[in-house]
Amino acid sequence: MTKVEIKTPFFMFNPKSYLFGEKLLNLALKADKLAGEHPEISVFVTAPFADIKAIAGATDHIIVTAQHMDGIKPGRGMGHVLPESLKAAGAQATFLNHAERSITSAGIVDAVNRAKELDIITIVCSDSLAEAKALATLGPDIMLCEPTELIGTGQTSDASYITSTNEAVKAIDSNILMMQAAGISSAEDVFNTLELGADGTGCTSGITEAENPSQMLEDMILAAVKSIE
Repeated sequence: MTKVEIKTPFFMFNPKSYLFGEKLLNLALKADKLAGEHPEISVFVTAPFADIKAIAGATDHIIVTAQHMDGIKPGRGMGHVLPESLKAAGAQATFLNHAERSITSAGIVDAVNRAKELDIITIVCSDSLAEAKALATLGPDIMLCEPTELIGTGQTSDASYITSTNEAVKAIDSNILMMQAAGISSAEDVFNTLELGADGTGCTSGITEAENPSQMLEDMILAAVKSIE
């Protein structure tokens, strides 16, 4: 399995630990249907480790994504997440250094290097402009610039933050795709964030806590499609 091409804009449904099992699978199937109908964008769906294989086996169009990965090799490493096991289960991408699962600088370096060896897409998270600049030197596939204090609040990053982080990271490595996702809670937020120059965005509680999560997922993905029409 070679590294999947990321089409922009991209949308990422990241249910964290709000959903698992059949409920998550049903939404992943919905995302997969929409991704198949709109191949001009990429749709990522993250999953808890125990659900990766089931989701990967049931879908064809989404980019199945792990929530974390450790930069270890087969052998010792009890309790850590082995990159080879993620790939064998069907994961094509992984988050690294999310605010809710932060790792050391050395850990990020090791994990990015291992992901590159295995053609796994990396989504590296930073919570400040300074951290974004530092992590950009590692050459991740995607940089998620998300002020920790805005996560889950429904308040999005302001235009100046989005613009400044996009420009700073692209100046270091123009190949890095920029994801801005803090506080996304509506289809309008998705559209506006992409219009400000982000390569992609995503959502967690805005979908999982919605009155109709399936409809909200559809609305957000279609808003991403609309941004390039």
